[in-house]
Amino acid sequence: QVQLVESGGGLVQAGGSLRLSCAASGRTNSIMGWFRQAPGKEREFVAAITWGAATYYAAAVKGRFTISRDNAKNTVFLQINSLKPEDTAVYYCATDLSRTNDGRWSSAWWGQGTQVTVSS
Repeated sequence: QVQLVESGGGLVQAGGSLRLSCAASGRTNSIMGWFRQAPGKEREFVAAITWGAATYYAAAVKGRFTISRDNAKNTVFLQINSLKPEDTAVYYCATDLSRTNDGRWSSAWWGQGTQVTVSS
């Protein structure tokens, strides 16, 4: 049984910061990551981290977002700095990520999501 429970979303002003957390059970010794879905848009990859802490980021967030994990606590984090209104989305935690040959990330396991809203 895979369970992913996100927390830490909220309403924040542009330029602010948030730290999202994801408590995981099942399939935790694999690549974990975050995706987001803005209103009217498709879900998109944000960041991923391997068991050994190698990280991958979408170009749109590189330098502002930092993904990390605590393997002992089966928890993955997403530190979001310098928030922009275009970062407004539901953020989903995912586990057991994989990447296609053309570089697209996907996952079969998702949390329920946490809303991040950035006001200008």
